[in-house]
Amino acid sequence: MKANLTATLTDNETGKTYQLPIMHGATGPRLVDVRKLYGESGMFTYDPGFTSTGSCQSKITYIDGEQGILLHRGYDIADLAEQSDFMEVAYLLMKGELPNKAQKAKFVNDITMHTMVHEQISTFYRGFRRDAHPMAVCCGVVGALSAFYHDSLDINDPHQRMVASYRLVAKMPTIAAMAYKYSIGQPFVYPRNDLSYAANFLRMMFSVPAAEYEINPVFERAMDRILMLHADHEQNASTSTVRLAGSSGANPFACIAAGIASLWGPSHGGANEAVLNMLVEIGDKKNISTFLSRVKDKNDHTRLMGFGHRVYKNFDPRAKVMRRTCHEVLTALGVHSDPLLELAMEMEEIALKDEYFISKKLYPNVDFYSGIIFRALGIPTSMFTVLFAVARTVGWISQWNEMIEDPDQKIGRPRQMYTGATARDFKPMHLRA
Repeated sequence: MKANLTATLTDNETGKTYQLPIMHGATGPRLVDVRKLYGESGMFTYDPGFTSTGSCQSKITYIDGEQGILLHRGYDIADLAEQSDFMEVAYLLMKGELPNKAQKAKFVNDITMHTMVHEQISTFYRGFRRDAHPMAVCCGVVGALSAFYHDSLDINDPHQRMVASYRLVAKMPTIAAMAYKYSIGQPFVYPRNDLSYAANFLRMMFSVPAAEYEINPVFERAMDRILMLHADHEQNASTSTVRLAGSSGANPFACIAAGIASLWGPSHGGANEAVLNMLVEIGDKKNISTFLSRVKDKNDHTRLMGFGHRVYKNFDPRAKVMRRTCHEVLTALGVHSDPLLELAMEMEEIALKDEYFISKKLYPNVDFYSGIIFRALGIPTSMFTVLFAVARTVGWISQWNEMIEDPDQKIGRPRQMYTGATARDFKPMHLRA
């Protein structure tokens, strides 16, 4: 929404002034509308990383990093995590409102009916080396879905967009589990229609033909919460990548594959894996104080992983729920079953009491707890980011659909500040020194 207010920009070189409209969203910071700035002044704005630039309008997710607030369609993440489940949150993100009983039942059934993948896709996996990273496999397989499902590629057809959206949400756990099974040389496990989304994923990951996998309800609920807490997080790197790819008119499978590629970066989706690597580096509880001394030393480049957050300057609201879930899982398993988990719990206790952590607001974040949960469940670190992709697919596809339906959306075309050589004459080879 726009108010009749403007910000004044003065060009000190020419003395000219420009009036830029001020925009107001439903909540959050005001925005300066610079869309006509170049046409009127010949100037661009400069914003590396776009951290001060609003690239779109969205009704899906709102974050207030200072206050530690995360809302999906207006609903607090803590309320959703406590009272809802992943399928209900998926419906909310994709359709805008919480479902009633009949709507949820139909939605769950529709998703369930799409969980299997085309049988020829299983042969596609054999083109990868056994030691290929599961993210590489998922990126390739998801991108290849457009070669199998030709009936849902027309982005201008709302029905085809819906079918593609359902297929992506439904098939991601199957694709991810197949990537894991392939990496360890075990046979693929087909999905079962009588299981929940989270339970189905756990079974496809861990069951073998020789013995049926018994699903622990604590683990099932933990996986469901992990999926919920990672479902969407506003215009982060991977979501922006999906939108940018989609702005060209690319098919949804290609756009989600682009999001997976972006998520793979260690600065984005690899944080929970980095937490486990940090704990391995520390090795023993007796080494914690030495490690933290290195972290506090400004001349040492040791990084503390799993604490603090780029967006949240307060406690990560997802971490509060994840912490409780983490302790539920560790209680069910017995924390003493793994020295690394004992080390993690010691790190958490210190972080919540140490003045250094408190003063810098370095609270344990969602990645700290999710990494511990994955470790406890027996999920290898190579699969951590894959699970992130499984959860985030719902957010990606919701953002993609919103972008397609936005009449203001244009193909992404960021500008640049050119700092290279200016125009110069070409010299033939024999005249070059």
